[in-house]
Order: sequence, then structure tokens, then C-alpha cells
Amino acid sequence: MPQTMVKKTKKSKYSKKTYLKWYEIMLRIRKFEEKTLFAYSKQLIRGFCHVYIGQEAIGAALTTAITPEDKVVTAYRQHGVALARGLDSKSCMAELFGKSTGIVKGKGGSMHFFSKEHNYFGGNGIVGAQIPIGTGIALAEQYQDTKNISVCMFGDGAARQGALYESFNMAMTWKLPVLYICENNGYAMGTSVERTSNVHDLYKVGAAFEMPSSQVDGMSPEAVHDAIKAAADHIRSGKGPYFLEIKTYRYKGHSVSDPAKYRTKDELKSYMEQDPVILTEKTIIDNDIASEKEISKIKDSIKAEIEEAFTFADESPFPLGSELYDDNYLQKDYPFIMD
Repeated sequence: MPQTMVKKTKKSKYSKKTYLKWYEIMLRIRKFEEKTLFAYSKQLIRGFCHVYIGQEAIGAALTTAITPEDKVVTAYRQHGVALARGLDSKSCMAELFGKSTGIVKGKGGSMHFFSKEHNYFGGNGIVGAQIPIGTGIALAEQYQDTKNISVCMFGDGAARQGALYESFNMAMTWKLPVLYICENNGYAMGTSVERTSNVHDLYKVGAAFEMPSSQVDGMSPEAVHDAIKAAADHIRSGKGPYFLEIKTYRYKGHSVSDPAKYRTKDELKSYMEQDPVILTEKTIIDNDIASEKEISKIKDSIKAEIEEAFTFADESPFPLGSELYDDNYLQKDYPFIMD
């Protein structure tokens, strides 16, 4: 199969419902992450925190390209994917605050959301750890003879992990129903792809395993939707895994503590001119897909939702100390676990 850049498609092929869904999801992610940064500045959120600002088109398009029954697992920059998957903004914000009303009772924090209801398997803090997890989920789906796929997302830094090569080999050998997505935002922490690999187009890694692979414009929800939908259809037909390198960009640093001095202002400006939230709104208005009044209504609704989420998180209680060992594997319950 040819391994080429997936081009942007004509915008007229998408319905008003699809465009407004993309816009609403992207705006929700953007405003949630902006409020997250504000809360962190007030020390209401502590510890590691990686925001998804700039990468919203991927989460939005993923929602329209796969089914609710499909499984999703991703890395630690995961608030946006979780929200796109349908996790409630209030419980997500409360989790960031470390509150008992959080999506995992305040025990996971920024990097470890989880929701069985939404077939969302995290947020994982260990770089690349989700790659074999996503592969294992695909094996389970194959074993149970479902038509579901496992979507395994990771960054360009995790593409260097040995577990990726082992997983790719197993997935192709057993034709597992897994879609590997590399969200390539150009930097592993502060180190550019060009400094870490002789192969700058990461989708080419799939060729070593004869895995169908494509490169996608990650700033366009249209391009991302088309690429994921085509890959998902390929996988559901029983042909095995697919690998997408989605070229995107994070507007903020690697984490809240990163001033991002390793990149130029011109580079950042060039990507901000491709802002998926702004350009999707422009597409909707310029093509008379929806009125400015409808867009304003979405903006007002999202603003109110995020403010409510912030208040909910701020006013929620912290977990009780007596619950420290709840929801954990304990040796007294599993005596075969060694000290």
C-alpha cells in the first residue's frame, strides 16, 4: 500500500452536525485547558500537568471516525482525548484538583484518567507504556470476536521505545485490530524529532513490518477524520493494524513548568496561523454551515460548562485518608503477590 501524506478533503462533504460537533469538542478542550492553566497558576492543581492546546483537531475527529464501543488508550497529554471521548468536564477538572469527585476519585491526577463506561483506558504516565497495553486490548477484542478496534495513541518521543517495535511485530503477525496513532507535535519534551532520529517522517517506521501507514495533517479535523475512518475500515475488514502519524503542534510547553525556549517565535506563529479551533469556526461561517448566532450559543454554553466544572472541582472534598488503600491491589487480598 502506498505510504503518502493524507490530503485535506473538500469541506462540503461534511454535514452541519459534524462540523458543529468538531467545533464544540475542540472549543471544550481549549477552554478546559485554559482553565486548567489558570487553576495551576493558583496552585489549585499540583504535580505534573500537560495540556492539549493546539492538538484539539485530533481528539474531535477521532470522535466522529470511530464508534463508542471502540477502545482508546493514550499517553499523559490526555485531557483533550478524554473530553472528546465523552468524559464529563466536571469530574475531569475535579480529578486535576485531586478531589474525591474526580473521574478516578482524585487518585490519578492529570495523567491517569480512566472510564470503563466510555471505553477509555487512560492516560498513562510512563512513556510508551500504553503501546503494549493498546496491543493487548486489541488481542482481547480479537479473542472475543468483536468488530471493535483498539486505538492506541502516543507521542513522537514514545515512538523511540522498544515496546513499539515489539508491539508492531506482534500486531502484524497476528493481524490484531489495532490503530496506532502517533501524535507527532515535533518535540519529545524539549528535543525535536530531527535530533532524535534519522527518520523524520515517523510513519515510515511501519514499513519495517509491512504495516499500512500514512502521514496526516493534524491541524485539520477533516483530514484527521478521513484518515482515521479509512484506517478503521481497513482494520475492521480483518486485514490487521494500521499506523497513522498525525502531524500536530502544541502551543504550550511540554508541561506547565516548560518555558519552551527550544523553539522560535516564528515557528510557533506559523502553527498558530493553522489553529484548528479558529479555522474551523471560519470554515463554518464562511461556508454558511451555521450562523454566527449559533456559534455564539456554543461559545456561551462551553464557557458556562467550564466555569461550572471549575466551581465543582474547587468546592468538592478531598479523598478521606481512610480511603488511601481502596481501589488498590493489596497483598492481604492477593497473597501470591511477593513483597
